[in-house]
Amino acid sequence: MNEILNLSRRRFLKNSALAGGGLILGLRIGKPLEGADAAAKVFAPNAFVRIGLDDILTVVVNHTEMGQGPFTSAPMVVAEELDADWSKVRYEPAPVAPEYNHSVYGMQMTGGSTSTWTEWERLRKAGAAARAMLVDAAAAAWKVERKTIEVENSVVLHKASARALRFGELVEAASKLTPPRDVQPKDPKTFKIVGKATKRLDTPAKTNGLAVFGIDVQLPGLLTAVIARPPVFGGKVKSFNADKAKAIPGVKHVVQIDRGVAVVADGYWPAKKGRQALEIVWDEGPLAALDSGTQRQEYAALAAKPGIVATKQGDAEGTIGKSQVVLEAVYDLPYLAHAPMEPQNCVADVKPDSCTVWTGTQFQTVDHAAAAATAGVKPDQTKVHTTLAGGGFGRRAVPDAHMVVEAVQVSKAVKAPVKVIWSREDDTQGGYYRPRAYHVVKASLGAGGNPQAWHQRIVCQSFIIGTALEKAVVKNGVDDTAVEGAHDLPYDVDNLQVEWHQAPDGVPCLWLRSVGHTHTAFVVETFIDELAERAAKDPVEYRRALLSKQPRLLRLLNTLADKSDWKKPLPEGQARGIAVHESFGSFVGHVVEASIDRHRGIVVHRVVGAIDCGPIVNPDTIKAQIEGGTVFGLTAALYGEITFKNGRVEQSNFHNYPMLRMNEMPVVEAHIVEGTDKMGGVGEPGVPTVAPALANALFKLTGKRIRSLPIRKEDLRMA
Repeated sequence: MNEILNLSRRRFLKNSALAGGGLILGLRIGKPLEGADAAAKVFAPNAFVRIGLDDILTVVVNHTEMGQGPFTSAPMVVAEELDADWSKVRYEPAPVAPEYNHSVYGMQMTGGSTSTWTEWERLRKAGAAARAMLVDAAAAAWKVERKTIEVENSVVLHKASARALRFGELVEAASKLTPPRDVQPKDPKTFKIVGKATKRLDTPAKTNGLAVFGIDVQLPGLLTAVIARPPVFGGKVKSFNADKAKAIPGVKHVVQIDRGVAVVADGYWPAKKGRQALEIVWDEGPLAALDSGTQRQEYAALAAKPGIVATKQGDAEGTIGKSQVVLEAVYDLPYLAHAPMEPQNCVADVKPDSCTVWTGTQFQTVDHAAAAATAGVKPDQTKVHTTLAGGGFGRRAVPDAHMVVEAVQVSKAVKAPVKVIWSREDDTQGGYYRPRAYHVVKASLGAGGNPQAWHQRIVCQSFIIGTALEKAVVKNGVDDTAVEGAHDLPYDVDNLQVEWHQAPDGVPCLWLRSVGHTHTAFVVETFIDELAERAAKDPVEYRRALLSKQPRLLRLLNTLADKSDWKKPLPEGQARGIAVHESFGSFVGHVVEASIDRHRGIVVHRVVGAIDCGPIVNPDTIKAQIEGGTVFGLTAALYGEITFKNGRVEQSNFHNYPMLRMNEMPVVEAHIVEGTDKMGGVGEPGVPTVAPALANALFKLTGKRIRSLPIRKEDLRMA
């Protein structure tokens, strides 16, 4: 598996640089479907396009559908280039194959808000190639020049002779042609599908119950397993007695695997009851005394020392040391759980000469390799079926493939297909988290209140160092996921220094929706507000003066101020806060209007979001992601916190790790700043600016700066 993930830093940077320039080179759209010519029942000119005799266009999508929309956006791009009838367009999840590898990361995966922009050119070329072959087939049949042929709504037309052929009628002839080596996609000015609000193709199945998520998978003879895992991270099984568990009706097997003890039954309930009856003695390991309070002291001690320099521009420390006006703030932001609505799960069916897996994975290549290695079969004897995923947020993109490994180990041990299900408690208390982050930031102000210097020190764990991704992500000893959004500070400051300390590991951490930006944006955008307050300037005007070198972020700021009626007075007792940020190639901001009710606490009345993500495929999806990001961000701001006591996670389910409820949901307005700049991501950028915008609004109401999350009652008391 390490060989598969061993992306060289050189290749990663090369591909990233190409992507940053708006050009992806060497895109693979794949070979024609084997056997298609002989069958003549489907036209499959490349890995992404399938057209049947019934005119149905099926687009094979190589990114996991977790609610973010690739099962609609990818077909939109292909259908646009084909001039297809949208009512005849379908989707199909891709198998695991090299043709479907990510065009930047070099493996089949979904993450980093890349599903649309990295596939933009490739899917356009796939659709354009298919269209060219259909046109060539028609031109040969009619003995006319191809330039005289048009395509409309899945029909190839020769208007001069009033002749027409449906796509399905050209399947046999087109299948015999050689795909063109190079094609020219359409002029965006002629788009009829891309850029238009489009209903999602996966909505009907999700509303009528036909959609199959990982947890829905059923097979003949399928057993269900739950696993007793150590109560402390890093712990191990010393011994166990399974007699009482085996006495539970329905329990079939109790087996020990690498990560714990699995109870296998003919359903979830007996498996769960059997696990409760297990008698296990644990070796709790080195983290048995882990405590959140003590951990904070450890992080603070690290932050008092110089860290590894991520960015150094000018002399920040020297300038601050000589300045008369210096502001300093300490931020402590907690571990966060992903909490997707569908709990973790995986189905595995291991046989002596095969291994088949069904799961809503974000890491197809990794999970495929892990399944084959664990089962002890060849890669070509292994299949991974990607199901729909009920939310992911990064939780289903795990370098150690533990969900798949567990299921394969259990199936192999009991010699039957097995579905491993994590309960909500299992994942909340034994899953992977956004790292805790501790920041110390200082800034000095010069004439006019503008910042002369900015010094920021970050302490947090790395979930990259020690994995096969380290060479690609860690630069000069600094994990980019720990400092992104801070080391590339957008504001015009002559003297800038950002440092990072790697905190002790042990607690399993992972990327969470918007990764490092979840904590860096909060720190940067609340602290810049604090500087504006000290300079006695309006927060929008203050930012505007510091963004002269950031035209897209400046345009976003101006749009947001306009759409939110920034200068319009609010009712007494309400206040606005603003935050803007760049992440994943997109520029996003929020304005939050809030008040404090003595009975209900914080009340968020209205949230205005704006995004500049470059060219637009489906504006409905973009707006939905801004709305969803608002929910995600407000949940983290008001409730999100994983804490430890005696080595154990104190939270377990939604009663003590709550989500934002419907009665707390504000009015959300989502605005798209249209442009022709490089396309960016959408799934994650809508999260980082929500919490700081809320915190900045609450400052205006209370006079107190919020420097830790979630926001507590004491933060609401007036200064």
